[in-house]
Amino acid sequence: MLRLTDIQLPLDHPETAIRQAILTKLGIAEDELLSFEVFRRSYDARKKSSIQLIYTLDVATTKDEQLITQFDADRNVTRKPDTQYQFVTHASNKPGLRPVVIGTGPCGLFAGLLLAQMGFCPIILERGKAVRERTQDTWGLWRKGILDSESNVQFGEGGAGTFSDGKLYSQIKDPKHYGRKVLTEFVKAGAPDEIMYVSKPHIGTFRLVKMVEEMRATIISLGGEVRFGQKVVDIIREDDAVRGVTLAGGEQIRTDHVVLAIGHSARDTFEMLSERGVYIEAKPFSVGFRIEHPQSIIDRCRFGKNAGNPILGAADYKLVHHASNGRSVYSFCMCPGGTVVAATSEPHSVVTNGMSQYSRNERNANSAIVVGITPADYPGHALAGMPFQRALEKHAYILGGSDYHAPGQLVGDFIAGRASTVLGSVQPSYQPGVLLGDLSTALPDYAINAIREALPAFDKQIRGFAMPDAVLTGVETRTSSPIRIKRNDHDLQSLNTRGLFPAGEGAGYAGGILSAAVDGIRVAEAVALSFGQTDKTKI
Repeated sequence: MLRLTDIQLPLDHPETAIRQAILTKLGIAEDELLSFEVFRRSYDARKKSSIQLIYTLDVATTKDEQLITQFDADRNVTRKPDTQYQFVTHASNKPGLRPVVIGTGPCGLFAGLLLAQMGFCPIILERGKAVRERTQDTWGLWRKGILDSESNVQFGEGGAGTFSDGKLYSQIKDPKHYGRKVLTEFVKAGAPDEIMYVSKPHIGTFRLVKMVEEMRATIISLGGEVRFGQKVVDIIREDDAVRGVTLAGGEQIRTDHVVLAIGHSARDTFEMLSERGVYIEAKPFSVGFRIEHPQSIIDRCRFGKNAGNPILGAADYKLVHHASNGRSVYSFCMCPGGTVVAATSEPHSVVTNGMSQYSRNERNANSAIVVGITPADYPGHALAGMPFQRALEKHAYILGGSDYHAPGQLVGDFIAGRASTVLGSVQPSYQPGVLLGDLSTALPDYAINAIREALPAFDKQIRGFAMPDAVLTGVETRTSSPIRIKRNDHDLQSLNTRGLFPAGEGAGYAGGILSAAVDGIRVAEAVALSFGQTDKTKI
C-alpha cells in the first residue's frame, strides 16, 4: 500500500472528494484505485474563513510499485510503513518469580497488559481503589469536601489521567509506533474508532472508566493479577538489586523485577526509595493557576464563522510567553468545554487540575497557565521539590478558606493587583467552590510577575484571553513529577538498583496518558527481555 500525506480539502467537502483527490494526486484511473482508508485527519485553521482538512491516507492501487518509483522524489507519496505491533518475546513457561507492577495509571496498566500478553503473569499492585469506587471517593471531595488520601484524583485505578481531558496525543518520538499499539488497545477496550485517525484524539473521564475496567479484565484473563488497596511501603534491596516489595499490611512479595509506575504524586514512596538508596535527582516542573473563559470565545477566535462545526469540535489553544524576568509562561493541559477539578491527595491542601468529558460541551474552557521552575528555585536535596509544592498547596488551602474551596481571582483584578470580591460573567466550575480574593501570595513573586505579563500577551493571540471577567483558580502544582528516578538507556533499569524499572510520569519519563502508556510498553519489553528469553538489543 501507499501512504499519501498532506491531502488538503475544504472543511465542507463532499464524501467523494477524498477519492477524487487520490486519483488526481496519483494520476490514475478510477478502476486502478482498489481501496483507501484515513490514517490521520487534522485541520489548518490559520485562515478562519477557509479552514482546510488535512488528510494522511493509506491507499491500495493496481500499480503500487510503479507509483513508488514514479513519485520517488515526492515525500507525500511513500510506501505505507508497517505499524503493526510485534512482541519482542513470549515467556517459554510461567516465571518462578512473577514481575510486579506498582501502579495502575496508564503506564502501569500498559506495562501489566504487555507483560500479560507475553505470558509473564504480572502482579499489579495499586494503593488506591478500583476505578468505580475511586470515582465515588473523588466525588466525595468535589461534592462534600471530604478527602480520602488513598483514593482521589491522584491515587486509584486509572491514575491521574482518568480525571482529565483524556488526551491521547503526544510530541514524543515514536519510531516503533508504540502509540498505535496504545490506541489499538484502547479501541478494543471501548474507545471510539475515531481516536485512530483524528489528529488530537481524546476520550473523556466517563469513557475512560469503562475502558480501564475492560483492560483490567483482559490482564486477569491472561493470567495477571490486579490487587487494590495494596500500598507498597518498602522495597527489599540486596546487593544493589531488588528482591521484593513489602506491603502496608506486612506481606512481602518476592520478585526480581519491579516496574515502578507510581505517578507524580506518590511523595511517600519517593521518600522510601530515597531512604533505600535508589538513585533519584531533582528535575524541573511548573506551577501556576487554572484559567477559565467561555468556550464560545475560544471557538470564535480560533474558527471564526466555522465555530460549532462538529468536525472541528470545541477549540483548544497552546500558548507560550517568554517573560522579561527570564521565566517561560505557557498553557498546559488545555481542556475544551471542561471543568476545573479538585486534585489534592493530601489533607489541608488545594491542588487544581482540568477535566473534560468526551462531548466537551461544558460552558467553560480551561487550561493551566504555568511558569517553569528548576531545582535552582528549590535548592537542597533531590526531593526538595516536594516541600516546595506542598507549601504552595497548603497556603492555597488557607487562601480558599480552609475547607477545600480554591482561592480565585478575576483576571482583570489579578493584572491590576487588587483583590476580587464579585464574580462577573464567567462562573468558575471548581468544586467544592471558589473563594475570591487576592492570588498575589499564592505563588512566588517571579511567577506572579511573569503570569501578569503573559496574560495581556496571550490576548494578542486569542482576543478575549485577558478579559476582565475570566477567572483564575489556584494552585496548579502537579504538572509533572518533581523528581527523576534515573534509569539506564539500554535496559531501562535503575542506575544503581538492578531489577527496578522506573517508568512513567512519577519517574520523570512521561507527561500525559499516551506518553506514559508508551513508556509502559517500553518498560514491559525491557522486563521481558531481562528474563533472558531473547536478544536484548531489540529494545
